[in-house]
Amino acid sequence: MQISGKAFALTAGLFLGGSTCLIGCMNLINPAYGAEYLSSISSVYPGFEHARTIGSVVIGTVYGLVDGAFAGFLFAWVYNSIARRLG
Repeated sequence: MQISGKAFALTAGLFLGGSTCLIGCMNLINPAYGAEYLSSISSVYPGFEHARTIGSVVIGTVYGLVDGAFAGFLFAWVYNSIARRLG
């Protein structure tokens, strides 16, 4: 069985970008919510700072979309490569 690289990339990108957006928005309402998560991803994504602004939420969301899509595509490619060799 093969996994569609495009579909998995889109799914993973939407999941990571959406969860980052949700956590960022919740952090705007309650500063304690997701603060450690946002601080940790600020060390990975250049230009993203845990500044509690709409701009930082947008930047984090875009990074999450791109990062998730890349990771999802890579996962599907590796899975399909292994499945072809074993199947």
